[in-house]
Amino acid sequence: MITPASVFRLGVDIGGTFTDAILIDERTGKTWIKKVPSTPSDPSIGFLDATERLLVDAKVPGNALSYIVHGTTIVTNAIIEGKGAKTGFITTEGFRDIFEMQRQMRPSLYDLMFDQPKPLVPRYLALEVPERLDATGAVLRPLDEEAVRGAARRLKAEGVESIAVCFLHSYRNGVHERRAAEIILHEFPEVVLSISSDVVPEIREYFRASTTAINAAIRPIVRRYLTSITERLRARGVTAELLVMQSNGGVLPAAAAAETPVFLVESGPAAGVIAAAHLGGLLGHQDIISFDMGGTTAKMGLTQRGVPQITKEYEVGAKGSAAIGRGRGSGYPITTPVIDLVEIGSGGGSIAWVDSGGVLRVGPQSAGAEPGAACYGRGGTEPTVTDANLVLGRLDPRYFLGGEMQLDPGAAARAIDERCARPLGISVVEAANGIVEIANAAMVNALSLISVQRGYDPREFVLVAFGGGGPLHACRLAAELEMPRVLIPPSPGVFSAMGLLVTDLKHEFSATHIRPTGEVVLEELASVFDDLVRRGRELLAREAISVDNMEFTRQMDIRYIGQSHAITITMDGVEISGQAVAAMVERFHEDHRRAYGHCAPGEPTELASVRLTATGRIRKPRLRKLPGAANRSAPEPRTRRQVYFAEAGGFVDCPVYLRYGLDSGARLVGPAIVEEMDSATVVFPGFEAAVDEYGNLMISPERTSNGSDVPVESATARDKRLAGDGVLRT
Repeated sequence: MITPASVFRLGVDIGGTFTDAILIDERTGKTWIKKVPSTPSDPSIGFLDATERLLVDAKVPGNALSYIVHGTTIVTNAIIEGKGAKTGFITTEGFRDIFEMQRQMRPSLYDLMFDQPKPLVPRYLALEVPERLDATGAVLRPLDEEAVRGAARRLKAEGVESIAVCFLHSYRNGVHERRAAEIILHEFPEVVLSISSDVVPEIREYFRASTTAINAAIRPIVRRYLTSITERLRARGVTAELLVMQSNGGVLPAAAAAETPVFLVESGPAAGVIAAAHLGGLLGHQDIISFDMGGTTAKMGLTQRGVPQITKEYEVGAKGSAAIGRGRGSGYPITTPVIDLVEIGSGGGSIAWVDSGGVLRVGPQSAGAEPGAACYGRGGTEPTVTDANLVLGRLDPRYFLGGEMQLDPGAAARAIDERCARPLGISVVEAANGIVEIANAAMVNALSLISVQRGYDPREFVLVAFGGGGPLHACRLAAELEMPRVLIPPSPGVFSAMGLLVTDLKHEFSATHIRPTGEVVLEELASVFDDLVRRGRELLAREAISVDNMEFTRQMDIRYIGQSHAITITMDGVEISGQAVAAMVERFHEDHRRAYGHCAPGEPTELASVRLTATGRIRKPRLRKLPGAANRSAPEPRTRRQVYFAEAGGFVDCPVYLRYGLDSGARLVGPAIVEEMDSATVVFPGFEAAVDEYGNLMISPERTSNGSDVPVESATARDKRLAGDGVLRT
């Protein structure tokens, strides 16, 4: 039984198909994991189910938890499904139609059938009041307070639950918005209110209005959700503080998250990138690409020099597109920092189908958690990527989720036969292999988008693969992109939940500060940063973060004069000097060349905004070392089965190993399968895997005696691999 002095952390990540939970002992690094089906009708049910079952398995009392970190998709789902609160909008006179006009951007330039996204706020709930500031923040027309009162009363009569306020140029001066907020709350005290000068005080009116309206629409939903979880945890004796993952890779206390839920848009996916960056850093890999394949989607993120890439131009609710990288302009923009991700509908539950032209396709529709893949036996009849992997022998029907869930190979084969094989006139196995290869092609394109199209060479990065499906496909993707190494962490199916436990408290602050870089007044710039630091320090102090554990990262948005978009450059130190500004301009030219293929060092540049990330460092759990191999003899495979590999010409007698039985230093040559409770790793022909001292599987192309890589497509190499038969070596 756990002693009273024990301290544990719990991370719970709710996905579209499964809810993952991980418990870690802060003293020893020992972990316990649990994976349960998600409950889309009420995500908190899956959250509590995973929590309770994990605590029972680990024999840990609820009061032994130091804190709980939660990654959630509730914000994204509410926006996509149009289930936000009924929201009103108040803006400057003459700008009522901003959500109707949106922006001059199409996801497909020549698509005459394109429909704009539904306005965030219907026009009859978008009201305007007389007031006006100029571009410097000076008052041109005083706020008409009586008009604000009338607008508040009208929206109250319409039954709105939330109100967003966005006045022109309020990023410069929030005086009118703050006074309007006072009046609205006096007239309508029960309303949930968001003002743009608090949520995102940045230039670009539509983007600021969109971000504020999204925050307003989801605040009541998120507040009820987090309050419900907190109360249910307390009822079960769990008194630990609940933290929530943000889109930028940091965490927030639940109370703060409920105030600005727009910062949670990519909460769940961000955790996986943070986990991959953290593990890569500990192992000495600073440049990595994370590949997270879950049940509904596959997500890719890039980390360079140990820092995940961040974007501040993100769309939520964008319509899916078969063409990777398309869809921009079909969603609602937000301007909060978000980890740069490429997300596609190629998860384990993605449905395979034959279109009207007789072409086999995969996704973006997903079988989700209910009913799930056909092989789950829960009433699903559509073939999925999981069904295809089962038919190809890459999954053990008796050891799914460590044996807790039995799969039905017959149901998988029937679904593929009826919906894909027979319409195409091919065998079930050929159709299953086609489903997997089509999913692989989509994921290769997505990996190219996060790397090649961002100006990075994937061959210089390590692929960190996780999620329930990531290790099944990783070798194939690495071969296509010529990536030299694949890293599969222990318990990859719940690895995103680990990311919840290795991140820090983070708060983002920004201020528009437009100046030509050659005319920056250093004292003025230092004053802006000092104000942001003061706000960050006060906020972290309220969250009981000591001064020694506070860290402040300063950034500047720089652009060529005449451009509308800027590139964010991080300062190396804290000193605001002419040399520091000049160095950042030089880095801007370099980043511009990498991103766009060109730069113009002779052109004048300007500072657009300043940003600050206030970080409260949290102690990170340590890695546990595995014991070394006890002797030089290779352990016996847990079993053997026929597994299909197109590159090997068909089914191959393949050894299957239990990952928990592999000690540090063990090596194996593909083809081979390594199974564990939450996932299975496929070591393809032409690859070899080694277990490092922390239990990670390091997979790379098999090497010849002279040390050169063996080409995956080489017939000689294929014969050599098959002759090796996946025997484990130490």
